[in-house]
Amino acid sequence: MNRIATVPQNFAETLSEILTQMGRRPGALLPVLHAIQDECGYLPPESVPEIAKALNISRAEVHGVISFYHYFKTKPTGRHIVQVCRAESCQSMGGRDLESHVKTTLNIDYHQTTDDGAITLEPVYCLGNCAASPALRIDSTIYAEVTPKVFDGLINDLQAPTPETIQSPQTVANPASNIAALHQVFVPRDTTAISLGADQVAEHLASSATALGLPYSLARNGSRGLYFLEPMIEVETNRGRIAYGPVRPDDVDALITAEFWLGNPDHPLYLGLTEEIPFLANQQRLTFSRVGRVEPHSIASYQAHDGYSGLRNALGLQPQEIVSAITDSGLRGRGGAAFPTGIKWQTVLDASSETKFIVCNADEGDSGTYADRMIMESDPFTLLEGMTIAGLAVGAEQGYIYLREEYRLAETLLNGAIKSAKEAGFLGDTICGTNKAFNIEVRLGAGAYICGEETALIESLEGKRGMVRAKPPLPAIKGLWQKPTVINNVISLATVPIVLSKGAGFYAEFGAGRSRGTLPIQLAGNLQRTGLVELAFGCTLADLLVDFGGGSKTGNPLRSVQVGGPLGAYLPESSWQTPIDYEAFSGIGAVLGHGGVIAFDDTIDMSEQARFAMEFCAVESCGKCTPCRIGSTRGVEVIDRIRDQRARPQDRIQDVALLKDLCETMELGSLCAMGGMTHFPVLSALEHFPEDFHRSDIITTDASSFAEPMP
Repeated sequence: MNRIATVPQNFAETLSEILTQMGRRPGALLPVLHAIQDECGYLPPESVPEIAKALNISRAEVHGVISFYHYFKTKPTGRHIVQVCRAESCQSMGGRDLESHVKTTLNIDYHQTTDDGAITLEPVYCLGNCAASPALRIDSTIYAEVTPKVFDGLINDLQAPTPETIQSPQTVANPASNIAALHQVFVPRDTTAISLGADQVAEHLASSATALGLPYSLARNGSRGLYFLEPMIEVETNRGRIAYGPVRPDDVDALITAEFWLGNPDHPLYLGLTEEIPFLANQQRLTFSRVGRVEPHSIASYQAHDGYSGLRNALGLQPQEIVSAITDSGLRGRGGAAFPTGIKWQTVLDASSETKFIVCNADEGDSGTYADRMIMESDPFTLLEGMTIAGLAVGAEQGYIYLREEYRLAETLLNGAIKSAKEAGFLGDTICGTNKAFNIEVRLGAGAYICGEETALIESLEGKRGMVRAKPPLPAIKGLWQKPTVINNVISLATVPIVLSKGAGFYAEFGAGRSRGTLPIQLAGNLQRTGLVELAFGCTLADLLVDFGGGSKTGNPLRSVQVGGPLGAYLPESSWQTPIDYEAFSGIGAVLGHGGVIAFDDTIDMSEQARFAMEFCAVESCGKCTPCRIGSTRGVEVIDRIRDQRARPQDRIQDVALLKDLCETMELGSLCAMGGMTHFPVLSALEHFPEDFHRSDIITTDASSFAEPMP
């Protein structure tokens, strides 16, 4: 949609309506600011006093919150906002060249607007489209695999805007098929699939089939996660679903005339039975077992695939029995910390309080990750079911999904799923006819990476700046509004239903060592085959990169892999036989994080990646603690001196030692993982790829200055 760059004439009335509708919500400030900016395109200064008055807070607090979050604008923007993804996955596929081309073409830098007022350029640190990098967003639309040439075409299209063509998530049917739909066709409605042209394929398919008088039913399912084959069409046959892909709009007419609904093996896009495609068949899908099979908006479809069986079982158990099942399953947090989920739930269950909360951390900001988005867009009811079970387990009646602003499609689908679940009796004051109550509300973040940290997230939910809280007390004791709070990420909560449905023992059979169950691994960056791979713990990076990923997309040798997002270590080939296991990764000075795997070929400059990691910390730090706030800024300066080819050898030696000391200070002195884990990418690049820092002289002069193993 186009942004409105001026205050509407009836703004005072609109503002009054927003404040009346939202002002009484707990932590109302962020929802109010979102509503105003959605209406005006920015936050008019005259709105601040009215907001402060309505919410009974100071103007300074309102200004403080607005200035903290990247998304909020205090001045009118251009008619269009172009956001270029700067994250590591996009960098691995030419993102830096694209970034330079965009700035040159528009003749502006970030946070500037073209002279004609047409375009405002902004950076964004991840769009969750990592399987189709590089990505950018124009207004509300995300585009995939954007080259400089593609960008030029997109900008030219802005000169002659066309109506938006995004379809609703409902099934589209040919009127001729109202009596009997002979051909059921599935086209995914998922952010990455859409960015690759799925909506255009669906529209062309509907148009062509209607013109030919073919009875059909077109369903918009979620993506299977085989993003290298998207847009992928599936057709229901008596043998099962047959897949074709990647299908472009221009391919549709030939597909239809080739009677693709019969499963035509001679067609060049024919992939065979979907479930037998090797990339999918070789996985062990538990959490993602329904993804791509169900229609995301349909609660009937969800129930037809064993949905809500876990909740029904939970309703017959005592809270302690539910918590014990989660503990016995071995489920650990999938958001990065890997803390045992059952222990966290037990702490909240044992806490003495009449009010408790369940908070889903859906602020999936790590580059290379998109599993949370996939669940929310492709199987949202499983997340709602998991949160409801969590509420039953600990005695909470209210849940919140803290969703990153970039995931607007997920917001739409989640709100639709919540409405359907309430209507069907799976949410509300009498769940499934019992006296148990649970409700869920979606809250949008505003572009602050730090709000993925649990205490900063709580502050944001309460309508404040996303500043990290010192611990203790833990959120399980004093969390949201100082009440005991379970905070789990999307994948952790979406895994709960299968544990309650099939039993703790079933889930615990998968995995290795203390890492039980499966991990949704997200392949991104420079790989031929990108997509989601759910496997039991114990496979290796080499298995993932070769057997599933197919090696580099560019054809150049793979050189480095970053696992665990922007705070994850850069691993050389010598580490790729390490099992995917929390303890094994810890043993090599790395983290699994959220399961994102970004591959880089031999053209990457690892000193540039180290600098980016430190710069990212400087930009995204909440600023509360000095080691993170000041250390990251000084770190960028030190890395620049090390990389300077004009530097004297002895000066580089000193700067390397200084950088290591600085990283240690940040690790030990920071309040949270933002500063505490920045050393992983920085020191791993320094240790494993010293040649990229122009430090051959240091290698011969004082190898110990960089060659120590990472702490």
